Amino acid sequence: MFGLEPHVLLLLGICLLAACAFEFVNGFHDTANAVATVIYTNTLRPWAAVVWSAFWNFIGVFAGGIAVAMGIVYLLPVESLVDQNVYHGIAMVGALIVGAIIWNVGTWYYGLPSSSSHALIGSILGVGIAFSLLPGTNAAAVNWSKAGETGIALLVGPLLGFSFTILMMFMLKRFVKNKSIFKEPHKRKPPPLWIRLILIATCTLVSFFHGSNDGQKGVGLIMLILIGIVPVHFALDNKLNPLDLRESLGKVEYVMSRVNVNELSPNDQQMLTDIKTQTNDLDRIFAGKTSVNQLPQQARFDIRRDILLLGNRAKKLMASEKLSLSTADRATYEASMKDMKKFTDYAPWWVLLIVSLSLACGTMIGWQRIVKTIGERIGKEHLTYAQGASSELVAAAMIGVSTGFGLPSSTTHVLSSAIAGSMVANRGVKNLNPQMVRNIALAWVLTLPVTMVLSGGLFLLFRTILD
Repeated sequence: MFGLEPHVLLLLGICLLAACAFEFVNGFHDTANAVATVIYTNTLRPWAAVVWSAFWNFIGVFAGGIAVAMGIVYLLPVESLVDQNVYHGIAMVGALIVGAIIWNVGTWYYGLPSSSSHALIGSILGVGIAFSLLPGTNAAAVNWSKAGETGIALLVGPLLGFSFTILMMFMLKRFVKNKSIFKEPHKRKPPPLWIRLILIATCTLVSFFHGSNDGQKGVGLIMLILIGIVPVHFALDNKLNPLDLRESLGKVEYVMSRVNVNELSPNDQQMLTDIKTQTNDLDRIFAGKTSVNQLPQQARFDIRRDILLLGNRAKKLMASEKLSLSTADRATYEASMKDMKKFTDYAPWWVLLIVSLSLACGTMIGWQRIVKTIGERIGKEHLTYAQGASSELVAAAMIGVSTGFGLPSSTTHVLSSAIAGSMVANRGVKNLNPQMVRNIALAWVLTLPVTMVLSGGLFLLFRTILD
């Protein structure tokens, strides 16, 4: 299969299982974010809530696209993504998956709603930094521009979730006449029908958007595995004809030919030279080819490498203050690079399927620990109907917006912050459970450094063993 030696094929299978395990753990770790409110308000029975949540997580993975998945992939330096050494790919993906799983299982065991997104991103950053420490490596530790975008999204989400939930609670108190929604739910009595429908709708939205955002992280992981271990077979989208790249390539070359070299700094001039090296290499690969069958398999990986390096270097050059190009030329470049990225930024349907199944199965198992924390221990009072509905509605909106912009979002952070905001809106800061808030905050603060150290150390260990 794929022309791999048996032991490499075995390692590929282990890595794919590990990625599914991460998404499975993500499912039962994050299930509470969707089902805690409907369970603690007696809107749905626990078994019905987790099955319903699992179903919408499954649907969300297929509906979410792959923008977040590619954002995860490109956190790593481009140079590490165009290394065709199979064993290096195994070391990379193995380290980041194992590091993230260790942290996720540990925080789940202690009932702490820690972010799977932060764990994965911390692991990727750790691998990237460790990669830069290898002898003879001149690459940047990570793609810091992409890491910056991700970091801002993960930081702003909880702050907005906390603030918007307080605002929504105040609005509900002002405009809703039925005050029963602000009281503790009856232990065995379901809420009024209209409240019940709202809570089910918000549970559905959080589950769907969790699948569309967190599911993509699993998709990104598996694509890292496939590209790292079987690069020739998964370098480009097999549904597209690589020869169709020539039109977009020609437009990029045209734009680069209009750059005034004399205006550029020495570094920018070198960047332009590197860009032309990549475009010339693509021209060489396509020269004389009239059918896709004339392209050797190895050429597919070479095309991927050139597109990634071209895109990375051209993006830096286009950001240079010394570069003078017209708005039309810049628009031509952007559109052409977007067309070229369609060949490299993709995921096969079966990857979406196994990720959605892993996430959905995980959603139905192990949810009790985190549900108890979300429902009982963040605040000093039992969750009310109004708190549950407002928290989940805000969380769903925040996650949906993040997915729309192709940015990873921490469902755990956003909803936990929203729950905290609803508690504050009810009776002020004194309504929060300080011990639990400190524990959650500590887990959030430690997630990035711990997973970075874990995955970075594992990466260097695996590279030593497999080299």
